[in-house]
Amino acid sequence: MTDAKILVIDDNKSVLSALEILLQFEYKSVQTLFNPNQISSFPNMEEIDIVLLDMNFSAGVNTGNEGLFWLGEIKKKSPNTSVIMMTAYGAVDLAVRALKLGASDFILKPWNNERLLTTVKSAFELRQSKQEIHKLKKKESSLKQLINDDKNLIIGNSKALNSVLNLVRKVAKTDVNVLITGENGTGKELIAREVHRLSVRKEEVFIGVDMGSIAENLFESELFGHMKGSFTDAKEDRAGKFEAANQGSLFLDEMGNLSLQMQAKLLSAIQNKSIVRVGSNKSVSVDIRLICATNCNLEQMVSDGLFREDLLYRINTIHIEVPPLREREGDILILADFFLKKYAHKYDKPGLRINNLAEEKLMEYTWPGNIRELQHTMERAVILSEGNVLKPTDFLLHSKPSQSFDNGPETLDEMEQQMIFKALEQHDGNYSAAADQLGISRQTLYNKLKKKK
Repeated sequence: MTDAKILVIDDNKSVLSALEILLQFEYKSVQTLFNPNQISSFPNMEEIDIVLLDMNFSAGVNTGNEGLFWLGEIKKKSPNTSVIMMTAYGAVDLAVRALKLGASDFILKPWNNERLLTTVKSAFELRQSKQEIHKLKKKESSLKQLINDDKNLIIGNSKALNSVLNLVRKVAKTDVNVLITGENGTGKELIAREVHRLSVRKEEVFIGVDMGSIAENLFESELFGHMKGSFTDAKEDRAGKFEAANQGSLFLDEMGNLSLQMQAKLLSAIQNKSIVRVGSNKSVSVDIRLICATNCNLEQMVSDGLFREDLLYRINTIHIEVPPLREREGDILILADFFLKKYAHKYDKPGLRINNLAEEKLMEYTWPGNIRELQHTMERAVILSEGNVLKPTDFLLHSKPSQSFDNGPETLDEMEQQMIFKALEQHDGNYSAAADQLGISRQTLYNKLKKKK
């Protein structure tokens, strides 16, 4: 017996009795209505899975208009309930009208029992499908909300920041590709999320990809997906980041770290607005808003033959430069206060404040690590604080590493860090060139930098 609720509506009591007897052996709940006027007051119509509805209720009337009217009333109360129309007067145009108004099927009287049961079963399966789709859409909406709410906070009111946000507001209304540049730690991803939040795609997902962390042999699989069995670890079909971001925004960070081969594959996907999964020959169309970011000078990399000029043109329709923290006058203390409250709450240290001398120290520092460095500095100060007031000595700030031997690095880690920073500075932030100079792979260089953050 199927766990479904059936409602039969007909002004012929013999029809009601016959259908109730037939259906009660197949379905758990079978209810009947003799008067269609009771539809308006019928309780919990949305819980009814299938309605069998007569087309004509008035004596001598066989136009079917009454049934179509009540079909509309049922659909108003419960859009996902499957409705099967019943009539003794079969007409193709009437059946078409009923289906257009939302009926799931049409049965002629007198009916064939086996055919009727098959029709009801199909209608119930349709109802279940609609309910499943509704649940999936609700779940998808919740997941999108959860993803898009994450890290959507931009703090500050400096002139430099407001200039960027004004540009973001203008750009977000369009669907053009955006390139965001700026030093490490300036908040490029936050700007990318703000572009998405203010766009027409805001109800869809924002997918972020750290391009520098993707190994070259996994590049296509991560971005374009793969089919089961296409390589050793491909145990099932998997959609890539492009498909996952379909209808939404795709954020590609650390673009300057891509090899020329990876750049070529990415350019093809952007130009064709389609991807091909690894192990497949089927092209899949994708509709995304592309937002890219880098701390590298891509124009210099183009001149050096390290970045494709055609790819740069594709991703750089609008360029947004995020200012370093040292150029955001007034935002340092606002951000410091924000992080102070955040970590005071996290580590259960209420009432913490920064004294004036400590504020002056924070303002005078150049913050080479930008907002990320300020955030870590505030967290460390809160954790190590012993009183309610943070003093200058509570903030450990690093001066630029000296090149002299007397003030040189004291540990191997510090020496390695200085060598990496020096190589990156010499090559204008080009990871590949810096890695070649240091005698390590680009991936190793990237991992070492991630570890030090």
